[in-house]
Amino acid sequence: MVYRAVGWTVRSGGDIYSLRVMTAQLPMTYPPFAGLLFVPLTWMAVGTMRAAATAANLVLAVVFAGLTLRLVRRPAALPTVLAIAALSVWSEPLWGTLRYGQINLLMGVLVLWDMTRAPAARWSGIGIGIAAGIKLTPALFVVILAAAGLLMRGTPYLRRALVASGTFAATVLIAALALPHDSRRYWSRVVLAPDRPGRAENVANQSLRGVVARLEHTGDPGTAWLLLSLAVAAAGLAVAVVALLARESLPLGTAWATVACSVTALLVSPVSWSHHWVWAVPMVVLLAAEGVRRHDRRWLAGAAVLTAVFGSYVIWLLPHGTARPELRENAPEILAAAVYPLAGLAFLALAGAVAVRALRAGTEKRPAGAGRRSSPAES
Repeated sequence: MVYRAVGWTVRSGGDIYSLRVMTAQLPMTYPPFAGLLFVPLTWMAVGTMRAAATAANLVLAVVFAGLTLRLVRRPAALPTVLAIAALSVWSEPLWGTLRYGQINLLMGVLVLWDMTRAPAARWSGIGIGIAAGIKLTPALFVVILAAAGLLMRGTPYLRRALVASGTFAATVLIAALALPHDSRRYWSRVVLAPDRPGRAENVANQSLRGVVARLEHTGDPGTAWLLLSLAVAAAGLAVAVVALLARESLPLGTAWATVACSVTALLVSPVSWSHHWVWAVPMVVLLAAEGVRRHDRRWLAGAAVLTAVFGSYVIWLLPHGTARPELRENAPEILAAAVYPLAGLAFLALAGAVAVRALRAGTEKRPAGAGRRSSPAES
């Protein structure tokens, strides 16, 4: 309903960033380019729109599952794809995405479509650029691709980063031409307002900022959150780049890099609602794929643990509501309310260990002075 209201405001020439929708007074938080994409939602009745949005998200859940299997280099047989999609909709993040009519699966599909293509593929990077134009967090993928391209000369990662950057710039330009007032307001004020999406301490906010807010019993975590997020961002992006560097000795290096970058974005974003964590599906499938590849049940156990975490709905068993009970949580409640970020940090630690070990193994095997070759077929 927020997206639809934004679409109507675009059509009527109003100010989309002054808009407040429904009893919760929800605002528009995305870049103005997203507002242009929401206009078609106004072309249908509300009931039709809701049905269409649910159907589209169910289709996207299937596509997301198929691209996830492609990411981990497993056969994307239709029965397997449908099984993963059917199970994933019972997880809390995907349930929330379906219930609220969110665009998380669309963002995931755009990113995975790009990251599962060969780096040298024509226009590789355009999906990431479009995703970043709709919602800023996918822009972190440009950082890891650019860093990998600069560190690995002769690879097409830098070109992919440039295509993604150019595509993102095009979305900004299109929105600036169509919505000049909204564009000025967004890039000068709205983008710098971390509290705009909602209360930091809200139990549904599964970012580091939410964790720190609940830990400090304050709605404004301030410097502590900022420093922690900067540290995690640097570490998470480094893990993703190392995974790409280690691609010769780490068969699923691109998968580790992709999921690590996504988890990093979720952790450091000022607000990551629980339904944003649809990347739980690639997290689980990646651990399971490593278990099969390595013939090690410990990886399968890890996948089972993540499945239980994201299927537990535990955060909704905690006190929450307009009275802001999150500011009065005790230690066990604070720990339970941080379940997604804790799972994300554990995943990044594991990804870092895997990537560094693979990079060292590849360096030891490579003859002295040998250059690093790129495989045009590698995704």
